[in-house]
Amino acid sequence: MILTGPEITEANADGRIAIAPFRADQVNPNSYNVRLGDTLLCYTDETIDAYRPNPTAELRIPDEGYVLRPEQLYLGHTMERVGSDHYVPLLFGRSSVGRLGLFVEITAPIGDIGFHGQWTLMLSPVRPLRVYPGMKIGQVMFFVALGEVDLYRGKYQSSEGPQESRYWHDRVGAR
Repeated sequence: MILTGPEITEANADGRIAIAPFRADQVNPNSYNVRLGDTLLCYTDETIDAYRPNPTAELRIPDEGYVLRPEQLYLGHTMERVGSDHYVPLLFGRSSVGRLGLFVEITAPIGDIGFHGQWTLMLSPVRPLRVYPGMKIGQVMFFVALGEVDLYRGKYQSSEGPQESRYWHDRVGAR
């Protein structure tokens, strides 16, 4: 079961969902629009290694925008901190952004119950595209979970800004 816009608003008001800052004009019929934060991370090495930490460079998106390039993977973040101890959040790129040729969060749209923080967005443009801080970039939907809930306590909890992959952290000693 998916929450409707009015239910998202009510659940945010009574604490079942946490969206901050919350703006009523970002509520859709069954989702909530999230905006692009002002920070991007880019991996700096030619090759990304899944079993090691990878160096990144941080970029600030100025008010006049920043042009994303197709040959680069960008890690952005939502302006909003989003989470719930009651519902499963799913984040997808907005269709209007997809029609501009920007893939948003195509590999990991599902959030865990109990995660609270800014969401890292994987941004991949198919051609050069200027993006702006605060532009509506995605939408979060909330689904009812059935069964016993085990709240998220993972390594990305309380994230602020874009977070690089910590896959290597899980793989230490696995070789």
